[in-house]
Amino acid sequence: MITEVGPVEVDVPRDRDGTFEPKTVKKRQRRLHGVDSMIISLTAKGLTTGEVQAHLVEIYGTDVSRETISKITDRVLEEMNDWLVRPLDRVYPVVFIDAIVVKVRDGQVANRPFYAAIGVTIDGKRDILGIWAGTGGEGAKYWLQVLTDIKNRGTEDVCMVVCDGLKGLPEAIEATWPLAITQTCVLHLIRNTFRLASRRDWDAMAKDLRPVYTAVNEAQAKERLVEFHATWGERYPAIKGLWENAWTEFVPFLDYSPEIRRVTYSTNSIESLHARFRRATRARGHFPNEQAAMKCLYLVVR
Repeated sequence: MITEVGPVEVDVPRDRDGTFEPKTVKKRQRRLHGVDSMIISLTAKGLTTGEVQAHLVEIYGTDVSRETISKITDRVLEEMNDWLVRPLDRVYPVVFIDAIVVKVRDGQVANRPFYAAIGVTIDGKRDILGIWAGTGGEGAKYWLQVLTDIKNRGTEDVCMVVCDGLKGLPEAIEATWPLAITQTCVLHLIRNTFRLASRRDWDAMAKDLRPVYTAVNEAQAKERLVEFHATWGERYPAIKGLWENAWTEFVPFLDYSPEIRRVTYSTNSIESLHARFRRATRARGHFPNEQAAMKCLYLVVR
């Protein structure tokens, strides 16, 4: 019997009629449930089946095949499918959305976007609403399907959706929840600004940009942005177009108190989740199929 303390020999007595049903160790059972939970936990922390196998041998002197480890983790698939279609809250004050790229072998190894959404409940708690496997690159068209799925699961309205500056995403949000405010991640906007500038100017630009996103209101932010363009616009004209195009989705968070701004000005909440996803997926290199990738990401969520 494989247990949490290593292999244990169990001499099972037999009754003449064969009617005895043991409770603690059932007939033909080879592992205690604690071992299964341990394997699922190690897999969720990012260990591959080979690393889990080596860990069990090294710590417990127990040899469990990779196939057995995979079958044990497969038990969460039914639970995962139920989780993906569970009913959601009727209203979320804030929803954060973003996608992560995972390598999946489907004929050949290719980058696949996996979409995720985190909702802040009316009680202030964060809830991972789901994970969706996409095809090709991240696109607003597929985001519309994701948002529609969230709505179909019971979310009638969202007050604010915080996202990156993906083209077409504000239209997808408006089509799903017409009254929702779209807030562009300020950190994404700043990073995109730096990409259009020389690295030697980054420190000075960061200092000049800070008054824009820390302004008291939209009018003051506009004044600070005009001053920023007066300094850098001639050298980097593309930056001016970047901010003009993003301005409508940039300013909503300025209407709120500093406490709410800290929550809504960036997609940090979901990027923290993606950091855990990357830690779990990086060790595997790529996944044999979409289901294997989804199982790994769900185990991290679990």
